[in-house]
Amino acid sequence: MKHNPGFLKLVDAARARVKECTVVEAKVMLDRGEMRHFLDVREESEFAKDRAKGARHLGKGIIERDVETCIPDKGEAILLYCGGGYRSVLAADALQQMGYTNVLSMDGGIKAWRDAGYPMEC
Repeated sequence: MKHNPGFLKLVDAARARVKECTVVEAKVMLDRGEMRHFLDVREESEFAKDRAKGARHLGKGIIERDVETCIPDKGEAILLYCGGGYRSVLAADALQQMGYTNVLSMDGGIKAWRDAGYPMEC
């Protein structure tokens, strides 16, 4: 997908403030039980089509509104992913601005997860 320059500028600025991990690192952390929350921030229709096994949906459009209800402890480990690793960076940046201290964005998103052959759910 070709992204617009303004969007990429916004993502790059957020990326400088956010911790990212590779899909391989994400899988290892999930397998070890190190990530308390594994969140898919894509649109609801994308999540309904397929998702990484074990992920919960909290879309980018509502995450700031609903996250404190779903995850009241701002120190718990949160791993975010989207389609390719752009929206999850923006969501991670927003969560950090809200006081969440242990947030990671999975670089490459669900595309990298699928390409690695990791478990999926429908």
